[in-house]
Amino acid sequence: MAPNLTERRLFILKLVVQEFIETANPVASEALVRKFGLGFSSATVRNDLAALEELGYLTHLHTSAGRVPTDAGYRFFVENLMERTSLSLVEQRMIRHQFYQVRGELDQWIQLAGAVLARTAQNASLVTPPRAEQLRFKNLELISIHETMVLAVMVFHSGIIKQQTFGLDGVRTSEDLRRCAGRMSEALADLTLSGVEELLAQDAVRPHPTFGEFERVVIGLVTHAMQAFEEQAREHIYSDGLLEMLSQPEFIPALARDDAERAVERLRRALDILKSGRGLGQLIPQALASEGVQVIIGGEHSEDEMREYSVVLARYGVGGAVTGVLGVIGPTRMAYPRSISTVRYISSLMSNLLSELYAGESRPPVEE
Repeated sequence: MAPNLTERRLFILKLVVQEFIETANPVASEALVRKFGLGFSSATVRNDLAALEELGYLTHLHTSAGRVPTDAGYRFFVENLMERTSLSLVEQRMIRHQFYQVRGELDQWIQLAGAVLARTAQNASLVTPPRAEQLRFKNLELISIHETMVLAVMVFHSGIIKQQTFGLDGVRTSEDLRRCAGRMSEALADLTLSGVEELLAQDAVRPHPTFGEFERVVIGLVTHAMQAFEEQAREHIYSDGLLEMLSQPEFIPALARDDAERAVERLRRALDILKSGRGLGQLIPQALASEGVQVIIGGEHSEDEMREYSVVLARYGVGGAVTGVLGVIGPTRMAYPRSISTVRYISSLMSNLLSELYAGESRPPVEE
């Protein structure tokens, strides 16, 4: 922690972030002293605000006398100053009741999770359907449909089946195809995409490769099918809460802190993100591989179109079986304590529901 970050300055930074999140207006020293009855003068607060700006936690907007948090300021707040809160027991029970009314209906759970996240966090939500943590190969069947045309039926664990036709350089008998399918099924059994790719790479550098040209074509079809599944899973994002997010001051030209043209551009970009999932897809694998709630703030995003937004994500599901991701997205001026507690609770609730659905386990009610 920086030596200039005294206890008083930490307290003032916390107040500025909380006040700006609540009001969407730059925060001035006089307003802080007046509202919170601080035991020191406005001049002292102004000096502390200036020091916090030099440290990169606050900044000015245009010529305003007030300060607003930077992305670094929000990050420091989330990691060091924010009080961990929980949804009230009344809210938890009401939400849980909504889910149990559609007990066993996975599609409705996903839609309900999106709606509850948006309404509770007052921002847009995103939910990916639960899927196998990693697609694993099960077996293969090769069926002759013409003298030089074959249908490959690829079966994966979790009941997923992919079919692909491909041509042959020469004639192969049904018995040849059956034997080849048996060898491939045995060689690839239970492998993930990375396992299949590694197997193929290792075989290619052997003095006497196990797989011939035909077998390598078949393995290529398997890897292509698994890659397509992974890409589709990343792109399948359900979103809700557009109206909740657009009700934020950042999207209302008359109230925006800058000109109407920029507010309209921000609105267009938000619509594009929620409609296409652009900028969100790459966050899903990160969240699937992480524990707990993940918070990505503004400039921490690698995609330019996401740098005015914060995203709060968490993984949900049944370990070793199926997992998905849910969360909220909104302007960087986000009510982080509320958003984080909402995402944490809904992910826990969805995990319990899926555990009962897939594993038949009964767990105690989720309460924070």
